[in-house]
Amino acid sequence: MAKTKFRPLHDRVVVKRIDPEEKTKGGIIIPDTAKEKPSQGEVVAIGPGGRDEAGKLVPLDVKVGDKVLFGKWSGTEIKLDGQDLLIMKESDIMGIVG
Repeated sequence: MAKTKFRPLHDRVVVKRIDPEEKTKGGIIIPDTAKEKPSQGEVVAIGPGGRDEAGKLVPLDVKVGDKVLFGKWSGTEIKLDGQDLLIMKESDIMGIVG
């Protein structure tokens, strides 16, 4: 994270979208109007974790720097230090890529 120090709470994760290729494999350039929002991103900040029924802290499975897949409509979009980011619960993340 750049200038503003931001730490998500509980089991929340801050993700920066990774833009897809602007060309298809065949070399066709895709215009901005036809692009879909990518469902892949990089974790830039994580919270300390959630709590189980006994109140014990359960750490998150993802870590800063992980490339993740998430649902098309997952998370809440925010702008922090000029960057477009998403805040979502760890449960909205489908998996880690790589």
